[in-house]
Amino acid sequence: MHIDVVQADLANGEQRAQLFEHILDRFGPVDGLINNASLFEPDTGLEWESEQARRQLEVNLLAPLSLASLLAKQATEPATETPSRFVIHVLDQKVLNLNPDYFSYTISKLALERAVALQAQALAPHARVCGVAPGLLYESGPQSTANWLKASRVNLLRRPTSPADVAQTALFLARTPSITGVTIAVDNGQHLVPLERDVMFVVEELLGNTTSDTP
Repeated sequence: MHIDVVQADLANGEQRAQLFEHILDRFGPVDGLINNASLFEPDTGLEWESEQARRQLEVNLLAPLSLASLLAKQATEPATETPSRFVIHVLDQKVLNLNPDYFSYTISKLALERAVALQAQALAPHARVCGVAPGLLYESGPQSTANWLKASRVNLLRRPTSPADVAQTALFLARTPSITGVTIAVDNGQHLVPLERDVMFVVEELLGNTTSDTP
């Protein structure tokens, strides 16, 4: 399998368009797109800065929508046997299990989740659009390994979510031409465990209490 890396600043609309044109010129028509890149920067509804929020909206929402539109507008027919090209937006179980931490990030992912069905309608029959909402997969931001080991088990099945399961779900959606406009949570049921704060901060408080109680 041949792999190439093509880079662009996804917060820049002109670079997004150039990225897609470069791929078309180099590799030909694009049959599938998985929008996984995102910014995950901490803020709150009170401690909120418009520039930081705008950049997260550009990368997490506008980039996936614009790249999907470019894919659907290709003039040539798909090279595969499926009746339409596909787009998969990678979301976050947070969109199904709200808490106010990482406020702007969550807003951007909420908008993208709502756009899955809407864009599926808008791009049909040229492309299918689906979403995958993973649970906690890797250490992120300021999270420690000890925090992740506990936080990754705060779900119904009490085990970390496998990145391979997320990849297999994306492949299932890509290979099933009758599915469009839906989002699948791949999180061991994390979205069914409501928390008042992001799981990282809840676990950090528990770790702190455990540390302080230890002789």
